[in-house]
Amino acid sequence: MKKHAQKGGRNALPMSVHNVGFLLDRLGQDCAPLQFLRELTQNSIDAIARTGEPGHIVWDVDWIFYDFSNVMKLSIIDCGDGMTGMEMQKFINQLSSSGSEQSFTSNYGIGAKIAAATRNPCGVVYQSWKKGDGYQVILEKDPETGEYGLRQWELSDGSYSHYLPLLDEFKPDEISESGTKVTLIGKYDEENTMAAPAEAAAPSRWISKYLNTRYFDFPSDVHVRVREGWDFPRSDSDRNILRTITGQRPYLDTHAESAGVCEISGARIHWWILKDEPAISNNSGFIESGGHVAALYQNELYDRETARAGTARLQNFGVLFGTRFVVLYVEPVAAPEVSLTTNTARTSLLLNGSQLPWADWAYEFRQSMPQQLAEFVREKGTSSFEQDHVKSIKERLKGIIDLYKVSRYRPNPQGIYLSDESSHVTTGPSSDSGRRSKGGGGAAGTAYGGDSLGVRDGELGSIYHLFEKKGGVPSDKAETDPFPVVQWVSLREGTRDEYEMEDRAARYLPEQNILRVNADFRVFTDMVCRLCKERKDAPSETIEGVVTDVVHTWFEQALIETVIGLQQLKGSKEWGAEQMDAALSEEALTATVMQRYHVHNQCRRDLGAKLGKSLQAD
Repeated sequence: MKKHAQKGGRNALPMSVHNVGFLLDRLGQDCAPLQFLRELTQNSIDAIARTGEPGHIVWDVDWIFYDFSNVMKLSIIDCGDGMTGMEMQKFINQLSSSGSEQSFTSNYGIGAKIAAATRNPCGVVYQSWKKGDGYQVILEKDPETGEYGLRQWELSDGSYSHYLPLLDEFKPDEISESGTKVTLIGKYDEENTMAAPAEAAAPSRWISKYLNTRYFDFPSDVHVRVREGWDFPRSDSDRNILRTITGQRPYLDTHAESAGVCEISGARIHWWILKDEPAISNNSGFIESGGHVAALYQNELYDRETARAGTARLQNFGVLFGTRFVVLYVEPVAAPEVSLTTNTARTSLLLNGSQLPWADWAYEFRQSMPQQLAEFVREKGTSSFEQDHVKSIKERLKGIIDLYKVSRYRPNPQGIYLSDESSHVTTGPSSDSGRRSKGGGGAAGTAYGGDSLGVRDGELGSIYHLFEKKGGVPSDKAETDPFPVVQWVSLREGTRDEYEMEDRAARYLPEQNILRVNADFRVFTDMVCRLCKERKDAPSETIEGVVTDVVHTWFEQALIETVIGLQQLKGSKEWGAEQMDAALSEEALTATVMQRYHVHNQCRRDLGAKLGKSLQAD
């Protein structure tokens, strides 16, 4: 029987990679489409940092290449420490190799190779000068073998090398003694790599927009510029320009009316309230100028959510109104027990190897929202609350409320009761929310039967004790109303952004039990318009407001019934979290209000009672 050797064992055979070309192509698929901009920019920042001196980075057309071929190629130039020919051969032709120290939290040495080379199989040209001497290498993909590697050159003396000495006339003006220029050739020699990829936002400013929104801030001693308007003549200094790139922070600080930092468990949240000014729309082509949310790590932004997705995330953080003017950046705080890093392609930020806990952050931020921000949200929402329809809806439903099986418990990690999922309910805000039980014996004793008939929440021998279940989910009693808080929002009132619920009826926020209803949705406005036309006998200055209120009441009831009715399905075998999310999605809630016949008849009856009997339903 063979046994492991008892001595030695330290000279393990290093693992090698078979078919590196396939590995690079596979890893390249995990990169975001414009990730190469970040990787090459960061390489230049690191190269400048190694010099210990201020420096500059320029994204521009490779004008020398253009003058020779009349084809525009994108290039980046820095005045960093540069590389010799041998250093380029070492750092560029090895998969995990870099001029900076490698670590799991900073540099991996593979980013540019993956993100740039896989999108430029025809070649990534590196030209670098170190202490006045210049060399060139080209990293390319062999079309026959599929392997990536450095092109081999035949030198004037008949020898061969993978790097080529360069004449001084090819050195860019931005480089004095040391620095590097990288040019992207693309998929074929004639490709214009200055042209925006299909995935890019703001095609004429795609490089500026990406870098500004990827970086929170640049080092104070690094000046970054990007070419815009390259299609115009070089003499057109008004449109063909080099724009200074700053990252998001300087822009937000300049255009904010107030800002601050809120500390929560394991993170700090940077927040800004932007001024209501044309810059929000006018500057969107080169920076993220409106409301959005992102994660902040090592001066870079991850998981950035904008537009509709950004609005949804802001609302989860409690910013229900004015989302267009609010920016939140969540910066996880490093701790000995916390592993905070990115995935290899640097497309995602990972906390202990998992996705970021956005729901937990949102919950805690809602509970401790800065006063200025809370007041801003409250002010923006003053127009959203119509006449309270819930009271009349409850009155209509009270005779059949048992059919909805309204639950009695609300999940809470700190709760003192244990309940199964079928008894859970999401409830609206309460003045008593967060209050612990007044019962004796402590949480453990009460929850596990230590004082089974004692006082709990001030109730002696409550019948709700019958619903307690050992081994269930920690919960509080649902002291507040299970009916959702309803907010009718519209563009005209400024309570809805143009991309929020566009052509959708409503959105439900389960964490806050809030139902946001789009007053601009065509089903509602069409019904109002029809009923107004039918009521020609009523004064025009009166009819629209009354009709709108009645129409909203009945459609609101349909939405409320859907929300509270679905609770009885929660926790059943066929209705998991994914199914519940689908059932309460914007699309599903829109389907809820698509019936017209019964709503039309009910509205006619109500209007008959309010305005006279001339329009009773048939």
